[in-house]
Amino acid sequence: MIVSQQRIEVTLAGQKITLATSTEHEPLLRAACVLVDEQIQLAISGGNRSIERASMMAALKIAGDLIKLQKQSQQSPSSNVSSDEIARLQAEIHTLEDQVDALMQTLSLPGSPRPIVP
Repeated sequence: MIVSQQRIEVTLAGQKITLATSTEHEPLLRAACVLVDEQIQLAISGGNRSIERASMMAALKIAGDLIKLQKQSQQSPSSNVSSDEIARLQAEIHTLEDQVDALMQTLSLPGSPRPIVP
């Protein structure tokens, strides 16, 4: 099976970025970007002045939510969330973290507390 890649444009923290994804995963990636952007905006409105710090806080919040969901799933076998779904979400989060890391290394962020170096 050949997976066709396409490029989509999204906005995170006011920055337009282009991401590669398959047609099949585009809706999930767009939804993930909306969630990440909402969390970044919340962190900024909560007093984080740099996009870098706000992005880290957003990643921690989302990771915490995932861990909580995993624990609930393990404690409650009758949970509606399957282990396959959790594994898929973990993979998506890992992919998003890698993309955020790559973007953080390439974006010139005004007000960044330090230069971004690989």
